[in-house]
Amino acid sequence: MNLDILIIALMAGVANWAFRFLPLRFDLSAGHPDGLMSRFLAATGPAAICTLFVASILPGLKVLPKDAGALVAGLTAVCAAFAVFRSVAGATFAGAAAYALAFWALG
Repeated sequence: MNLDILIIALMAGVANWAFRFLPLRFDLSAGHPDGLMSRFLAATGPAAICTLFVASILPGLKVLPKDAGALVAGLTAVCAAFAVFRSVAGATFAGAAAYALAFWALG
């Protein structure tokens, strides 16, 4: 295994763990619903997904893969679904479904 990929995977794992674990340790009883901490915690889900996405896609972009069309379809579906529904789970599902359909159709 390439050492660069291992380092990226470890960095992504640590960042993902931090995004999921550290917000549970904050005392939110004195915070305002629209305050800075509330907005930060609302962003941790998309940030964790972006961390995993970058770690998984970066090594494959050294050479343009043959399934780049499926990648573009999946990314477009994720962005569109999140913009419309504001749901991380829905955007993830839409992206996975669009990627699978495009990969099947183009393959």
